[in-house]
Amino acid sequence: MEPLVTTDWVANEMAASDLRIVDASRHLPDTGRDAAAEYALGHIPGAVFMDLAELVDSQAPVDNTLPPAEKFASRMQALGLGDGSRIVLYDDSAIKSSARAWFMLKMFGASNVAILDGGLAKWRAEGRELEPGRKTLRHRHFTVWQDDRQLRDKARVLANITSRAEQLVDARAAPRFTGEAADPRPNIASGHIPGSRNLVYTDLYNPDGTFKDKAEIRALFEGAGIDLDRPVITSCNSGVTACVLIFALHLIGKHDVSLYDGSWTEWGADPALPKATGTA
Repeated sequence: MEPLVTTDWVANEMAASDLRIVDASRHLPDTGRDAAAEYALGHIPGAVFMDLAELVDSQAPVDNTLPPAEKFASRMQALGLGDGSRIVLYDDSAIKSSARAWFMLKMFGASNVAILDGGLAKWRAEGRELEPGRKTLRHRHFTVWQDDRQLRDKARVLANITSRAEQLVDARAAPRFTGEAADPRPNIASGHIPGSRNLVYTDLYNPDGTFKDKAEIRALFEGAGIDLDRPVITSCNSGVTACVLIFALHLIGKHDVSLYDGSWTEWGADPALPKATGTA
């Protein structure tokens, strides 16, 4: 299975016994949208709902931190996602949250995971069937393991400002990156991590919500000043849209990429850490 699949592909494969379709929609609080309620109103037939808002480490000091491996495995088993499953993720979210679900599944050991290109919006625009209610599947065993090589913490990102061993690319909107727009949350500074580059995650999509082609993706990263022969760390506001950058790099065959999960939520809240403003 390719990492990016089409609506036609899903429609043709959805009856396969090993295929699991997952709605991984998550919305920002200020949208007023309820992802679980919208799923119940209508989803791709057979899809289960992955609650990303709950799939976090509730004991972590930073909001939206990745969950412990055991918690993740338990939730996947309850969804019927197990060893041998082919998992297709989609969302109907402005923050393209299926990329966050893809990153977690890959990091915790799932091998055959894809994202539906264009998500629910494209499926709906094509007039395809939607199913109401909540789908439940029988529990399946999910063998979990965690590859921490894909993660970077605050200390390592701070050291990287001096070493420049890895390139840091920030997925936030330009005004937030430059500091022209203040962070709406209290006690969070404006600006970005010194030395980082800015590539807004939405730039990676076509107007219909599908991903741009590989040549365009490569050109966007290079245009942002990223050397694709060197390792990359991605960040954003809270570790969600940074995963879009990771997935896009995966599409072009680049895998020496990691996530700063704390992202600006953690960095901007620490007055001891250096901050930069402007475009560089």
